[in-house]
Amino acid sequence: MDETPSGNAPSDSSPVPALPRRLAVGGAVTLLGAAALAAAGAFGVGRPAASAESRPPGPSYPPTHWIPASAANYTVSSRPGAYPVEYVVVHVTQETFPDTVKIFQNPAAKVSAHYLVASADGYVAQFVRERDIAWHAGNWNYNTRSIGIEHEGWVDRPEYFTDALYRASARLTAAVCDRYGIPRTREHIIGHAEVPGSTHTDPGPYWDWDRYMDLVTGQAPRGR
Repeated sequence: MDETPSGNAPSDSSPVPALPRRLAVGGAVTLLGAAALAAAGAFGVGRPAASAESRPPGPSYPPTHWIPASAANYTVSSRPGAYPVEYVVVHVTQETFPDTVKIFQNPAAKVSAHYLVASADGYVAQFVRERDIAWHAGNWNYNTRSIGIEHEGWVDRPEYFTDALYRASARLTAAVCDRYGIPRTREHIIGHAEVPGSTHTDPGPYWDWDRYMDLVTGQAPRGR
C-alpha cells in the first residue's frame, strides 16, 4: 500500500505523510508446514463483516466482499472512460488483514487499494470500486491506469503466501485482465516495486512470480 503520490494528485486529495510500514511482504512457499498453516489460520481472526452490497464485478471473479474504504482515501472516477485500465499492481500489506482494513477506513490515512486477499483462505475484500482510483501505487499516473491488489503478509515472512492466497489472487487478476483487455503478462501485471519512482520492495523476494503467472494464465479466458 502507499499514500497518494506527491505532485501528481488532484488538488482535492493532497498527500499526507505515509503511515509507518513494517517491512514489505513477498514470498512463495509451495509447501507449508503444520506450524505455518496454523499461523495462517490465526491471520483471519477479527475479519470485519462485509457489506450487504458485496458482489463480484463479473462472472469470472472470485467471491468478493465489499468493505468500503473511507471516501477520503480514493478518487471518484468513471474508468475506463476517464482513464484506460492497463495494469494490475501486486502489493503486500505489511499488516494483518484486520489492521489493513482499519487503515483503509481511516480518513487520515490517504491510502487504499481496490482489493485485499487474505492469507489463510484467499478471502477477497473489495474496498474501492474498479471505476474509481485507489491510492496505492505512489504514482498518480499508475494509480489512474491500474487496479491495486494487496496481499496480507510481510515480504520477509513467506508463510503468509499460501496456496489459497495465490489461487484467489490469480483468479482475481485474470478476471481484471479479461474485463479490461489487459494482456496477462509481466509487462502489465507488476509489483509495487516496479512502479516508476517507487521506494517500496513489495511483493518482495519470496513472491513466486513464476507460480503466480502460471496460475493467472491458466485461468480460462472470459469475454468482456
